[in-house]
Amino acid sequence: MKTRLMTASRFFIFKNIKPFAVLLLLTLSLASCTHKPDLQGFPVEKWKADKGGCKGERKLLLADFKKIRQNLKGTSSNDFVDIFGRPDINQIADRNQEYYVYFLEAGPHCEDITKKSGAASVAIRFSSVGLAAEITFQNGTPVQ
Repeated sequence: MKTRLMTASRFFIFKNIKPFAVLLLLTLSLASCTHKPDLQGFPVEKWKADKGGCKGERKLLLADFKKIRQNLKGTSSNDFVDIFGRPDINQIADRNQEYYVYFLEAGPHCEDITKKSGAASVAIRFSSVGLAAEITFQNGTPVQ
């Protein structure tokens, strides 16, 4: 009787773990799928080389960046960094959202990145799951 009870309890545990394992595998497989945007020939190396927009190259690339803007939505924050380089400013916002800010032109931030700058910039808002949700253009940073 004791052996039968142990076998039944093992079966019960295995039966409950199986749906959990399937759910875990499904979640991991979906999380590993990332959206690689169509950059339509955008010169990302020029963008990366112009840290802070201090050389003025990013300002010249603005029209091309606006063309691919919609393609960038849904891109993960990790993929965004791989493509465009580290952001000039990384801001944490409410509800586990964050902004990556890339300056488009020279400003006080070129001398000292900790100085507040009103230079033209592009901000990419990443949702709480780390996907690009909104891309805006402004002077300075989006969250003051």
